[in-house]
Amino acid sequence: MGRYIDDILQPGEKVLYSTNAHWVFYWPAIVAWIVAVALLIASRIVTVDSLTLACLASAAVVAIAALYWSATAWFHRWTTETDVTNLRVVHKTGFIKRRTFEMSLDKVESVDVNQSILGRILNYGDVTIRGVGEGFENIRTIASPLAFRSSITAR
Repeated sequence: MGRYIDDILQPGEKVLYSTNAHWVFYWPAIVAWIVAVALLIASRIVTVDSLTLACLASAAVVAIAALYWSATAWFHRWTTETDVTNLRVVHKTGFIKRRTFEMSLDKVESVDVNQSILGRILNYGDVTIRGVGEGFENIRTIASPLAFRSSITAR
């Protein structure tokens, strides 16, 4: 399966910049995997059988949750594309239920970046694209939002 942007490029249109959802989407899964490993280690340290069993059962439940969160974060990153071409901005999410947003660069009125302190440190944030007569689109938690904004506004 190819990238969405490659399927919709018009003649003479070139991709100038591509970005994706930031890896911070994995954060709940990472924390859950750490907790599962800690519970597994705790089950080896304790000497009471019932407590060992409780730690193992808890580790299994947390590991299943971590596996679910890992899979959903991976799937979200895999099915999300955000690109800037020489003619337009394209954002696509979803696999079976697809949602796309396309705006001509000529219609872009402003591009706003919103980053938290952690977003500044890890280089992710939300980007709001406002269009002349076309409303706005909020693209959440993308990697390198300032470079993305620059690729839209610098022509």
